[in-house]
Amino acid sequence: MYNLDPLELDAKLVYKLMTGTIVPRPIAWVTSWSNEHNVVNAAPFSYFNMVSSDPPLIAISVARRPDGQMKDTSRNVTDHQELVVHICDETLVEEMNRTAAMLSPEESEIDLTKLTLVDSDVVKVPAIAEAKVRFECRLESHLPIKSDDGKITHDLLIARILRFQLAESIYDADHGYILTEQLRPVARLAGNEYAELGRLFSITRPV
Repeated sequence: MYNLDPLELDAKLVYKLMTGTIVPRPIAWVTSWSNEHNVVNAAPFSYFNMVSSDPPLIAISVARRPDGQMKDTSRNVTDHQELVVHICDETLVEEMNRTAAMLSPEESEIDLTKLTLVDSDVVKVPAIAEAKVRFECRLESHLPIKSDDGKITHDLLIARILRFQLAESIYDADHGYILTEQLRPVARLAGNEYAELGRLFSITRPV
């Protein structure tokens, strides 16, 4: 076994080790609203997961830019306090990838795609109409993450889900089940790699 101390490694190698081993990771495809530029920003983030179901909280960690400045999503969410998180499926992965482009704050990543925006139900941030799962959210808390030298490297956004917007094709309303094989979510691996659903199986938990 290799025995590596992260304090003895550079940040790039630590990133490669974590993103290569903590896989697959769900993708939060986030739309946010820029008050300053009157534009919708969209971007995918794979430092993402659920925190609790009561209350319904999710967490997204957004890396800072090399100069230490917030990315558009972090700035928009902390300013406006609202966001919409979408789950990307196999049919949308190419469009999702286009929204990962580094644009200036006054530009919308949506303009690089064939996606359309739709009004949300309880937040002012528009949503991506083509996404089969949309979480309309309000920012619950914001935690800047600092490196050992005190530099802020990430913004941890904890958001409360206010509405679940679910396509009829992926939701069994009678049983309250998400039909995963119909949703076909895409997961993040390392580098430029993504993963689709493979074999599904069930294991009964011990009582």
